[in-house]
Amino acid sequence: MIKNPFIIGICGGSGSGKTTLLKRLSETFEGINPSVFTMDNYYFPIEMQQKDENGIVNFDLPTALDQQKLTADLIQLIKGEPIEVKEYFFNSPPDKNVLITIQPSEIIIVEGLFLFHYETVFNTLRYSVYVDVDNEIQLDRRIYRDQESRGYKRSDILYQWENHVIPCYENYIEPYKSNANFIFRNDHRADEDFNTLREELLLQFSASLH
Repeated sequence: MIKNPFIIGICGGSGSGKTTLLKRLSETFEGINPSVFTMDNYYFPIEMQQKDENGIVNFDLPTALDQQKLTADLIQLIKGEPIEVKEYFFNSPPDKNVLITIQPSEIIIVEGLFLFHYETVFNTLRYSVYVDVDNEIQLDRRIYRDQESRGYKRSDILYQWENHVIPCYENYIEPYKSNANFIFRNDHRADEDFNTLREELLLQFSASLH
């Protein structure tokens, strides 16, 4: 039974590079396979999502995720018990999502937009990282992703960006930036910051074992 796992949280805006950082960090700890807990797997079905004043579904609200189940599953994983979740694929019908098992580990990496906003989740973290990147870079990444993998029109992407993504960032993400243990600058300084972050996490994890 794993006791008192070291829990790392990664937060940042849409397109900031949270997933890429998560993958790099998951390979940082030699001989350990961290549990990866992605909050995207807890989106409610599209018919349960709120719509804006123009009738467009807004996925960029804290209410878009099943916070109760998310928290319960995370606590179960922290207790050293495996969890089963439906892996989230955008616009995929719930019955088409793949059921995956996440095994407990002495290191858990939690990633998501509302990581800091959900107080119960934030309070489980031993170390938190805020991914900071220029808004224009985020928008470029979002346009590329949503056109390539989601088939969105550019006009629809820009509408969501202005009306959903930016208000979400300003209300539920950016205000918590100062609460992070480390601000990861995901630009030309990314490699430098990653090396610094890696060393800090290895030190923190080593200290947690004693």
